[in-house]
Amino acid sequence: MTIKKIGVWAFQYLRNKYVLTLLLFMIWIAFFDQNNLVDRFSNLKKLNQLTKEKEYYKKKILEDKQRLKELKSDSDDLEKFARETYFMKKDNEDVYVVIEE
Repeated sequence: MTIKKIGVWAFQYLRNKYVLTLLLFMIWIAFFDQNNLVDRFSNLKKLNQLTKEKEYYKKKILEDKQRLKELKSDSDDLEKFARETYFMKKDNEDVYVVIEE
């Protein structure tokens, strides 16, 4: 099939008012409608990303609850946590922070 035959064939179908109406409708739905396909695909992508983040944060919350339970039950563990995280010390101690490069 040559390009000329394809052009004639396409022109014949586009002259049909039903085909033209269907084509315009499809273009309208795909790009210009309030719920167009482009926005729907981007919203689905965002939904998948937010679902993954939700699972991550649920897991993180469970880990933190477990860590909090451990800290409330053991005073030695709480002291170790305070020393490592907040650089707290006893009155007669000196704290040296070593940064490894």
